[in-house]
Amino acid sequence: MDWSVGYREIAPDRAFKNAIHCLWVSVMPGDEPEPTHVLPDACTDLIWQSGAGAFVAGPDTGPMSDARPPGTVLVGVRFLPGAGGAALGVPLDELLDQRVDAGDLPGVPRGRLPGSLSPQEALRRLSVIGADLVTERPPDPLVLGAARLLARPGARADTVATRLGIGERQLRRRCQAAVGYGPRTLSRVLRFRRFVSRVDVGDGADLAVIAAETGYADQAHLTRESTRLAGLPPAALARSRG
Repeated sequence: MDWSVGYREIAPDRAFKNAIHCLWVSVMPGDEPEPTHVLPDACTDLIWQSGAGAFVAGPDTGPMSDARPPGTVLVGVRFLPGAGGAALGVPLDELLDQRVDAGDLPGVPRGRLPGSLSPQEALRRLSVIGADLVTERPPDPLVLGAARLLARPGARADTVATRLGIGERQLRRRCQAAVGYGPRTLSRVLRFRRFVSRVDVGDGADLAVIAAETGYADQAHLTRESTRLAGLPPAALARSRG
């Protein structure tokens, strides 16, 4: 594992790809780092911090500024949209826009992730804990299916409910517990992540083209959503991530 300064992701074991998006490591520089701006992604993370222990980052509905001491190492397991609520043993709408001590959640084993661990051991334990959590409490397959459908450009919450054979009210209730918010907000966040993914790969296309191809009505629609979800208009967000 590369433990140099920076952020990197590790693919989960194939047996758990239906519930775990990735394991990840973030190593802060030794001098005073700039605050990190975390953007909504519809995921939930169980995170170990060197010298501090474990916490959970609940689902976000807007940008979150995150500042850590110089040299801090973070190691996390990121649950897919729809998998976090079951894995952590708590309805995720109770954790909306929050960072909470992992010991306060019934689904997280106590005492397994003290801050005194080495980063290598924290990564090993998180990989085991994440696999155990999604095995013992697997995600709601209907919500996973809804998330996959809503991740497609042009998807609508009402038509997704019909396709899944349930009512909109039931889909909203199950999404709130498993994701943290209802299918309409989930659709907005997943659409925004499609835009962010295009930005992150250095897509040089015009913003109006990217807006249309990622599911926005027009560039003005993208601008409104980017400002709400990231705190920046699209062009400024692209520059900051570059």
